[in-house]
Amino acid sequence: MADKIIRIGTRDSELALWQAHTVEKKLNDLGYKTKIVAVKSTGDVVLDKPLYELGITGIFTKTLDIAMINGEVDIAVHSMKDVPTALPIGIVQAAVLERANTVDVLAYKGSLDFLEGNGTIATGSLRRQAQWLNKYPNHKVVDLRGNVNLRMQKLADNDWNGAVFAAAGLERINLVAENLIALDWMIPAPAQGAMLVVAMGNDNFTLDALSHLNDIETEICTYIERQFLKTLEGGCTAPIGALATYNEEEDTIHFQGVLFSLDGKEKLEVDKVVPIEEWKKLGFFSAQEVLNNGGATLMTEIKNKLKK
Repeated sequence: MADKIIRIGTRDSELALWQAHTVEKKLNDLGYKTKIVAVKSTGDVVLDKPLYELGITGIFTKTLDIAMINGEVDIAVHSMKDVPTALPIGIVQAAVLERANTVDVLAYKGSLDFLEGNGTIATGSLRRQAQWLNKYPNHKVVDLRGNVNLRMQKLADNDWNGAVFAAAGLERINLVAENLIALDWMIPAPAQGAMLVVAMGNDNFTLDALSHLNDIETEICTYIERQFLKTLEGGCTAPIGALATYNEEEDTIHFQGVLFSLDGKEKLEVDKVVPIEEWKKLGFFSAQEVLNNGGATLMTEIKNKLKK
């Protein structure tokens, strides 16, 4: 088994490859042999079981999940915020790497004068859209999809005032926009800035190798955020933000969670500091608080609107 080559599955975007190579280097430094396998989406993939039985739901992770289940790759590296809170049967969370920047940033063109009046902002994220409209109700938000490079190009090619990105994604591939400002008022996506490595639950060699890459502080904070998300959404995409941060001096966790209506007009939030010992149920209890304060009704409205 010492000669086993760990095949690292990744999407073929620049950011995805950067993440895969980062994991590869860490494993190589520990003495493990690796190989990068870039997996393109192949459309319909025939499996013994329907995808819904395997619990595969993530639009960005599905192809790699299938490749792993089919034995084509041993691990997959993801931006953790893209990974569904319920992993497919047989696949487990093997390592969460030390977290990078959690902040959202605005890449803008010209001046920021539009913030005082009318403007058009591009984002494909319901969370960013709702938070932007909550702060700037006179603005228009347009949809923006694709990898980081493609989205930046679309911003240049259109007459929008700006677009919202995750700072970590831009920093990782050294993609520096001409004009950037940090949106420190915007609560990030659960697990934003963190990288997740998943593997098959029965692959002990690979799981042992990846255990050396795990950052416990990031693991705990992202667990809280994803538990908040899972408890709120029940399988529905919604404008949800969450951020847990550890205060080493006081040995406490500061948690901020938000749920918005799609138009940003309604905002339900929770903001609390608890001793580190209470981390395991912090996300769950915070979500319950939001649900009991009008969140359950709001989630039903969001689900109904997204079905149309």
